[in-house]
Amino acid sequence: MTLAPLLAAAPPIPSHALVAMAAAVVGIAQFALPKGTVRHKVMGWAWVIGLAYVAATGLFIHTLHVWGPWSPIHLLSVATLALLVRGVLAARGGHIVRHKRSMTLIYVGALAVAGAFTLLPGRIMHDVVVGG
Repeated sequence: MTLAPLLAAAPPIPSHALVAMAAAVVGIAQFALPKGTVRHKVMGWAWVIGLAYVAATGLFIHTLHVWGPWSPIHLLSVATLALLVRGVLAARGGHIVRHKRSMTLIYVGALAVAGAFTLLPGRIMHDVVVGG
């Protein structure tokens, strides 16, 4: 394993990937730790800000071309931003089931599934994990 391929990538890819990895770890903690506590709220805000950064920077990464410079990952970025707003508003409004559903969907879709696709051969994270 080497971070060299990631660190050599064009901006904003390195920060996008590093913040996504941090968000994945924070997300696991959020699932495991008690809900509704000050720690949950502070970590939740850190996670939301991190995911907003990941989704926003994802809009400026054009390594996959499906529709001109765009790809399904760009749709995922827009959906992530919308779900983040929905999830935060749900929590603030006391709609905890909606909040949990939104945040879980983001974690699974934007971090776990999308993250798994970054491990395919030919992708930067594949080179990071198996050594370019």
